[in-house]
Amino acid sequence: MREDRKRKIRIAAEKFRDRCQLRRYGIIDLFSECKKAGFKLIRYPLGDDSILGFVKLQEEDIIIFTNSNVRLSREIFTLAHEIGHAMLHIKKGASFVDTNGTIQDWDKEGMESEANYFAACLLMPADEVNKFIDLELSADAAHNLTAVDIAKVMSEFNVSYDMALNRLNHLGKIDLTEKTALDLEKTEKRVGNLLRSTGGNSRLNIAGVEIDIPFEYMDYVIFNYNHKAIPRETLERVLSYYRLTMEDIGDQLADIPEEQEDLDLLIGELSD
Repeated sequence: MREDRKRKIRIAAEKFRDRCQLRRYGIIDLFSECKKAGFKLIRYPLGDDSILGFVKLQEEDIIIFTNSNVRLSREIFTLAHEIGHAMLHIKKGASFVDTNGTIQDWDKEGMESEANYFAACLLMPADEVNKFIDLELSADAAHNLTAVDIAKVMSEFNVSYDMALNRLNHLGKIDLTEKTALDLEKTEKRVGNLLRSTGGNSRLNIAGVEIDIPFEYMDYVIFNYNHKAIPRETLERVLSYYRLTMEDIGDQLADIPEEQEDLDLLIGELSD
């Protein structure tokens, strides 16, 4: 990626980050910040082997979806990646659907690599990483980062262990040999144990399995129910999220037989 393009992406990431509420160095809740920025965020557990996320321009709305079936730290990176597409690319294409393959595309040219770079700059900007290592870790951490140090970086910046290693390597804080050694140490000690040993955020290492659908899309959910795209139990589950019942929306419902399909189709329609 050309340096002038990287600079433009860093500027875009900083512009978004300036509006975010920070702990000290890291963004506290990127999901809330995404909504505050005006994006329509949908979180739903699609399954481990499904897509990680997508962003779609639908009429005047930018819809961002994240699969909450993956570890929270991975979902946060997916969200940052989709925000990158929204900020950098949405006018060039109606939608971007992301899988393990696209989100691991760090070194190639193209929009997926740019979205990854945006996410890295948004979650772990170079200046804040330098400051955190200098002020919050041990005196010799700048020259000898440990797996415990990486767990502290994870908790502060709300990223995965692998994301922390990749970013620190790209910033020149660790070389490939050190990265390999730290990755091996992660395998031996396990990320959950490392997070607990530092008093860090152990939720980063488990799936959130959240369901979050913007209220303005309730009409869309009802439409899909009326057209046999989702079952009654799915509609009831979404309604319960808003403390509503079937009786509350009875005048909007068609007579639908019970044999229907899954909510995955709702998400599938949005991602098409």
